[in-house]
Amino acid sequence: MATSLDLQEQEQLDAVKAFWNRYGNLITWLLVVVLGGFAAWNGWQWYQRDQAGKAGALFDELDRAATAGDAEKAGRVFADLRQRYPGTAYAQQGGLLAAKVQFDKGKADDARASLTWVAEQAKEAELRTVARLRLAALQAEDKQYDEALKTLDGAKAEGFEALVADRRGDVLMLQGKKAEARNAWQVAYAAMSEKIEYRRLIDAKLTALGAAPGSATGAAGGASAPASGAAATAPVAASPAPAAKASQAVSK
Repeated sequence: MATSLDLQEQEQLDAVKAFWNRYGNLITWLLVVVLGGFAAWNGWQWYQRDQAGKAGALFDELDRAATAGDAEKAGRVFADLRQRYPGTAYAQQGGLLAAKVQFDKGKADDARASLTWVAEQAKEAELRTVARLRLAALQAEDKQYDEALKTLDGAKAEGFEALVADRRGDVLMLQGKKAEARNAWQVAYAAMSEKIEYRRLIDAKLTALGAAPGSATGAAGGASAPASGAAATAPVAASPAPAAKASQAVSK
């Protein structure tokens, strides 16, 4: 009986050896890959937390400079932030904050540079669109109307359609293109929820052009006016919640 058990155990041992000889290298490499991937993932998570912590500290410094109205320091801190931690949300939000204080202090060129970086480098479409809306306003102030319209062409975040169309209308109006400006503002008015206070400003712009929303004149004007680039590129509808969020995000 004992001899039979020994033979059975020997057979099992031989089977294990044969299996290991055949698949041992593969199993070893699979374990190395899995454990290496797990270690790399943990390392990446630690690195991301470390980067975010350091970027957050710089953002706090930038926020203090902006609160104090120190455009020079805000610009320096933002330059450091975008150079060392460009992939963090702190760098992208810092660009918007730096641009605001730079503009307020009369440093329009610096503000344009900060906004351009955010418009091109931000990972989130919402931040890129906010930057483009503000950058287009600065370009329009400098009478760079074509550049402003090109900037707006890249502002495509969902929920910002009304604000993009409204700013497009502002630029077109400054160019003297009243019919196209009216079309853009009509798109903006239709896309914005009636619950948002900003809609009244668009109403006032249309009324000044004799195209008050809901009036016979406005309806006729919308039907007879030639289609503009704004009407072609801006969607007609936007949900109220994103539109409200967008209007709060764009202060300028």
